[in-house]
Amino acid sequence: MVRVAYEATALLGRRTGVGEFCLNLAQALNFRSDVDLIPFAVSWRGRNRLSEFMGGIRVPPSKAMPARPLHELWSRWNFPALDNFTEAFEVVHGTNFVVPPTRAGARVVTVHDLTPLKFPHIAAPATLEFPKLIQKAISDGAFVHTPSQFVADEVLENFEVSQERVVAIHHGAPVLHQGLLDDLDHLDNDLVRKINTRPFILGLGTVEPRKDFSTLLRGYEAIASEYPDLLLVVAGGSGWGSDGFMRAVDESRFRNRIILTGYVDDLTRYYLLRNSQVFVYSSVYEGFGLPPIEAMALETPVISTRAGSLPEVLGEGALYFEVGDVDGLASRITNVFEDTNRLSKLLLQGKNQADRYTWDKSAASMLDLYKRAIRSRPKQR
Repeated sequence: MVRVAYEATALLGRRTGVGEFCLNLAQALNFRSDVDLIPFAVSWRGRNRLSEFMGGIRVPPSKAMPARPLHELWSRWNFPALDNFTEAFEVVHGTNFVVPPTRAGARVVTVHDLTPLKFPHIAAPATLEFPKLIQKAISDGAFVHTPSQFVADEVLENFEVSQERVVAIHHGAPVLHQGLLDDLDHLDNDLVRKINTRPFILGLGTVEPRKDFSTLLRGYEAIASEYPDLLLVVAGGSGWGSDGFMRAVDESRFRNRIILTGYVDDLTRYYLLRNSQVFVYSSVYEGFGLPPIEAMALETPVISTRAGSLPEVLGEGALYFEVGDVDGLASRITNVFEDTNRLSKLLLQGKNQADRYTWDKSAASMLDLYKRAIRSRPKQR
């Protein structure tokens, strides 16, 4: 039994991609008989609320951990140790770029991507301190988990760390049981009624510069006249830097055919992924890319940029265009709509690609990493 202190702050409030990773991995780990999961959150506002978001996983009592002062201290020193706040553990997993110091436990930190380092101009301001925290944790002996080999190679290139301490473990795909699929068939809400069986292109994710929904919008506008019933649906909450995209939508000559849903719940997200004519992932940079894998699992065609890890993760299951290439995107959309043979092949390849990823596999590999980290700890005197 490995006792794992598991940082789950990303689950507080509305879940983003990091939150999806955090919850799905936690559930897969918690299902195992050889893991004792000890979830905790680094948040003053969210203190005592974590159990609401853990999907039934036990959350033991812990002391409140205010994020801002603790991150400031941890970027400079190895105190206060996590041991002061939680139950005893053997390894702590920092699931979102930051891993607390510990007196006796091993440490693993997940680095989802290097946006703050490689593209600071499109990084959320609060994340710009992450590189310093990552290097501090590495220097103090932490192992690094990345969701792709692409990010692992970037970590090796940009941080002082040995190769054996950086481990790529892919995320899993959603578990699409029959009950969920039946619920999708009977979903009835304002958004479903608004779409009302009309064909639509889907973009999904937080509306922020890194997702480049502006290119998706322009690609849609390039072909919208040819398909007068076709809608564009962008599902995701507004993030920082979303004003420019919102203005472009308001000024579009196809404004009455563009639906901005805001944040959607899990069931609505799957409904949109399953029923869209094509899912477009226009991202500028990605460390993994869960939404296109979800789309593939639901047998929806995927068009994606070649940004970051996406060719590694999506393989032959997607059609690709270059970042910002509006004409290339419009051409790929037309190909999906007009070439039925190519579409059939793409759907099969996408489903096969998604089937490669399971959270059980991810959890097994992560447990191996935890054990490696524990074995590497200096012996206590």
